[in-house]
Amino acid sequence: MIAALADGTSSLSNFSTSQDCAATLDCLRKLGVSIEREGSSVRVEGAGRQGFRAPAESLDCGNSGSTMRMLSGVIAGHSFVSTLTGDESLRARPMSRIIEPLELMGARVISENGRPPLRIEGRNPLKAISYELPVASAQVKSCVLFAGLRACGRTEVVEELGATRDHTERMLEWFGVPVETSDRNVDGFPTIAIDGQTNFSGGEVHIPGDISSAAFLIAAAALLSGSALEIESVGLNPTRTQFLRTLCSFGMDVEIADAHEECNEPVGTVRVRCGPAHEPRLPRLANSLRGSLIPQLIDELPLLAVVGTQVPGGIEIRDAAELRVKETDRIAATVSNLRAMGAEVEEYEDGLTVAGATDLGGALIDSHGDHRIAMAFTVAALLADGESEIAGAECVATSFPEFYELLDAVVER
Repeated sequence: MIAALADGTSSLSNFSTSQDCAATLDCLRKLGVSIEREGSSVRVEGAGRQGFRAPAESLDCGNSGSTMRMLSGVIAGHSFVSTLTGDESLRARPMSRIIEPLELMGARVISENGRPPLRIEGRNPLKAISYELPVASAQVKSCVLFAGLRACGRTEVVEELGATRDHTERMLEWFGVPVETSDRNVDGFPTIAIDGQTNFSGGEVHIPGDISSAAFLIAAAALLSGSALEIESVGLNPTRTQFLRTLCSFGMDVEIADAHEECNEPVGTVRVRCGPAHEPRLPRLANSLRGSLIPQLIDELPLLAVVGTQVPGGIEIRDAAELRVKETDRIAATVSNLRAMGAEVEEYEDGLTVAGATDLGGALIDSHGDHRIAMAFTVAALLADGESEIAGAECVATSFPEFYELLDAVVER
């Protein structure tokens, strides 16, 4: 999206094969952006200050909440009308969280009671605002910052509920957009600010491996006796590596090597080992994930619930009501599938508790069409006694089409 807004050509390497990222490219093409793709390489001819053209049809974001929420901020600063829609799951997800700031900035957004499809009547220029995030969401933050690129004055986002992932800020800076960040504003909250109407140029970007996708392979290696796995060129952004720190806090053997920066993002190698079954490797303590940890673990929480079934003392996840409004209700899906495999689980409105280390049994697993549920319970199935069947497993293509092929390549039988 940033390359599409820049002046000139950008070359992106190691671009994801996911359906979500393909949906983003398709939407940008419908907005008049010239994009060529060959394998994992993408070439983008930026629209620059002249901006995008009005799309002749609706912009289909597929299953991607990231595409819809961030692209809404991008197109809100253009003086045309466009409609963003998606699949059944995406059309059920809440969008009031981006509608409010975009309307404060001068755009008009018509929705179905705060849900897609979204009809956006853009405005150029938009009005700069200072906005306090009502939810800890990097998608909402990015939406406001993208809109701020085409606003008059300085747009500021205040993270009242704690810092979220900062990929957008880092990539804006890589493309030459001045971004001012502060750990604390006058009220004590992290803030991010940009000045609108800034010119910036295209460039070359190497995209690191996705730590949230790698997490499933890392967890499997950490839990399966006798395993050793090394994953190179993984993104190690500090707002994304809490998952690794959490595994280490459980006593698992996970380490980082060859850490360095590429295109303003930390990158390195992740090594994980699991000793023979007789080796004590996990502490006997209650493990609680809550508060400011949750935004940094939001995509990995179903997987961590699975990990919790192997941890003495179990695991507690609270303050995670946001999981209810993901691709599916991930709290309910995680609880029902864990119970089907024999785990003792208590469900709360904002999370769950796994009672303690459990011998899982094979079961019929319902993915609910959610890629992260399917992959998390594939890990559970590897740990279970007996055969498991995962219904709707093809949904992994949303983020990680090669998941099963890659998993099959590294699992020894």
